Amino acid sequence: MKTNKNSHITNKIHIKKGDSVKMLSGKVIDGKNTGTVLRVYPKTYKAIVEGLNLVSRHTKPNAAFPNGGIIKKEAPIHISNLMVLENGKSTRVGRKENDKGNLQRFSVKTGEFIK
Repeated sequence: MKTNKNSHITNKIHIKKGDSVKMLSGKVIDGKNTGTVLRVYPKTYKAIVEGLNLVSRHTKPNAAFPNGGIIKKEAPIHISNLMVLENGKSTRVGRKENDKGNLQRFSVKTGEFIK
């Protein structure tokens, strides 16, 4: 285990960009608590998930938003609050060797390897 400047212990991260995840805790908007991971921040142990943990940002007019105003945008969520979805069901993630001898993620519930 490594520690960073904030003395936060960082372990291997069980999610990757593109995974479907379920939010275990946090603010649920419109009854939606699943989404796709857009970005992972390993140092802070957080991730941005599409459509989850939306916050309002006041923006000045710019090229992307000519009128400016209040814009809803995703904020990072702590990875401990996310669980991987495999075939529509949430599962814990483990690591074991595949046929080539490399460590690969697998579903603890079904025992199948995750992409």
